[in-house]
Amino acid sequence: MAGFRALAEQVRDPDRAPSQRRQALRKCLERFAPYGHRATWQHLCARAGFHPDDREPDPALLVSALEELEEARSVWLEYESQVAMRRRAEKRHGIRQPAPHDEWHRLTWGGRSLLPCDPSTPPTPRLAEVLRRMITAMDKDVGKDVLRLAGRSRGVRGGLGSMAASQS
Repeated sequence: MAGFRALAEQVRDPDRAPSQRRQALRKCLERFAPYGHRATWQHLCARAGFHPDDREPDPALLVSALEELEEARSVWLEYESQVAMRRRAEKRHGIRQPAPHDEWHRLTWGGRSLLPCDPSTPPTPRLAEVLRRMITAMDKDVGKDVLRLAGRSRGVRGGLGSMAASQS
């Protein structure tokens, strides 16, 4: 089974037929689909300018859709990296159980159905912009929860004070 990057290479491969390149793009959505598979496909098609049912779209349009998907995926991978670093820091400070805000991250691990929406009306801004907004909103809640947990587990002046200050 091919990974996202191998499938992206297939989308860009000029030696492949447009239908094969389209299929490779669809398979990329099995690895990363922020709105869910159908809604993300509808969004990419609308933004790139080809019909979702077009079996042989212009390869340049497919590459344009792939670039938007890759940009959003890089935003998501950076966020996942930051979550992993935060969890390691929390564990070093004695917080072993994931906080309530981590439940959302656990359920969306891998970037599938981050923002489920109706396939007929996906959001219109670029995927990366929507993810950045969502992550910013989530981070505001994370900061509040981390400080709350630190106050409960070690006292207000306990272990996580320096971590919370460094995140500001």
